[in-house]
Amino acid sequence: MGGTLALYARQNVDVYLICATRGEVGEMDPKYLRGFNSVAERRESELRCAAENLGLKGVFFLNYRDSGMPGSPDNHHPQALVAQPIEQVAAEVTHYIRLLKPQVVITFDPIGGYRHPDHIAMHQATVKAFDYAGDPTYPGDLPTFQPCKLYYHTFPRAMLRILVRLMPLFRQDPRRLGTNKDIDLVSIAEVHFPTHARIDYRKVSKIRDEATACHASQGGGRMMTGPIAALRRWMASYETYMRAYPPPEPGMRPEKDLFEGIAV
Repeated sequence: MGGTLALYARQNVDVYLICATRGEVGEMDPKYLRGFNSVAERRESELRCAAENLGLKGVFFLNYRDSGMPGSPDNHHPQALVAQPIEQVAAEVTHYIRLLKPQVVITFDPIGGYRHPDHIAMHQATVKAFDYAGDPTYPGDLPTFQPCKLYYHTFPRAMLRILVRLMPLFRQDPRRLGTNKDIDLVSIAEVHFPTHARIDYRKVSKIRDEATACHASQGGGRMMTGPIAALRRWMASYETYMRAYPPPEPGMRPEKDLFEGIAV
C-alpha cells in the first residue's frame, strides 16, 4: 500500500506505520548483510529507507519476532508474534491508536495478503484494537479515541489472475512464488474480497517505486525490471481496499478517497 501512504503524506496527512516484527527469520543473500549485524538490522534499515521515501511521519515497532511462513518451526518460538495472545497484541495496537489518534486505520486483509501468519495476526489484533481504542471501559493510560474508518488492503484479483496465467510463459510457477518459493499465488487469486475503495496513486508512482527498491534483500530492485514489473507498471496505478467500518452499503461505488465522508 506504499502508493496510498505516499499519496496522503504528500497531502500533508500525518501517516504512521506500526510494525510488529523486523523480519528476522527471512532468508537473505550474504551480500546484503555486509555492514549489518543481523537480518533484522538489515531489514529494519530497509524499512526505514522506504518509510523516509514514502514520507511517513513515524515508524513504531512492537518488538516481536518474525514467525516465518505457515508450518515453519519459527511459528513456535516463544517471542514469535503468532505465539502471543492476540489480546496482548491488540492492547499494544490500542495504545498506539489512542496515542496517534488516526482518523483512518489500514491493515492487512483477513488472509494477510499472501497468508503470512504475522500479517494475519496483525489483522486480527488491529480489528480488535479499532474497537477497544474508543471503549471507555477498556483499560489504558491514555484517553479513549475512536477512529472514523477501518480498511483492509487487498490485492487486485484481476491482476493476480493475469499473473497466474502469464508466469508459466516465463518459466515461473505461480504456486511457488517468492524467494523461498512458499507463496501460492493461485490459491490467493481464488479468494475474493470486495473493493470498497480504489486509490489512484499515479502522481506518486515514482516515489512508491523508490520505496520498493529500498527492500533490496527481498527483491525490491528486481521488482523494477522484467515481465512482472512491466505488467505491474501497466496495471498497478491504484491500490484497492475493503472497508470494514463503517459497514459498506449494498452496491456502494468504490470510494476514491479513504477520508471520504469525514468532516475536516
